[in-house]
Order: sequence, then structure tokens, then C-alpha cells
Amino acid sequence: MADRGFADFCLELLESVGPVSARHMFGGYGIYAGDVMFALIPYDTLYLKADDQTRDGFLAAGCEPFGYDSPRRGGRMVSRNYHSAPMEAMDRPAAMAPWATAALAAARRAQATKKPRRRRAGVPA
Repeated sequence: MADRGFADFCLELLESVGPVSARHMFGGYGIYAGDVMFALIPYDTLYLKADDQTRDGFLAAGCEPFGYDSPRRGGRMVSRNYHSAPMEAMDRPAAMAPWATAALAAARRAQATKKPRRRRAGVPA
């Protein structure tokens, strides 16, 4: 379970990208800029969205990928496109700004490539 105080601290670190909010989900928090989730907080660790354009930068900074054991996949590790925030960026918003900007850009690229959801018959919009 993630601590709300830590989530609030992370919101302050990430505010360089504009208004951000935390939504409670799965025992942690999703961090949003508008309707785009670009970070998550499970177990009091901040993870930022990464993609092919940003992943190498996160890895070079020693950031760990986010993953979890999936019972649906026989207990195998499932990795997601999020990496822990660099430790040196956790000190102040100015240090976090380039990482937050990169994460939001990656999240927007991912959102732009998603196919629209098909609505089921009889389900209101």
C-alpha cells in the first residue's frame, strides 16, 4: 500500500509538467497530467513512463524497470514500460523536471498509438 504523503511529495516533484493529480489504484497511485497517466506509485516508489525513445536514458541513470509476478502467466515476471525515478531527481522539482517531461512525452506517444475502445452493444456511452 502506497502512502498518501509520499504521493503528495511526488506530485510536488512532478508539477513542472503542469497540473498533476494522483488517483488511487491497486493499492498505489497513478499520476496523471490531465487524462494521461505518466507515472505510478506502488509501494512508495515513483516510477515514470518510458518508451523506446527514453528507456536508454532511464537505464543509464540506474533506474529499475517496474514489474510484477503474474499468476495469469504462471508466476512469471511481467514488465511494464515504467522505470523508477533517478534517486538524484527525488531531491527537488528542478532535478525531476527533465525526467517528468520525458515520461509525459512517452505517455502521450503511447496514448496516440492506442486504438479506440470498441463499445459493446447496449452499453451506454
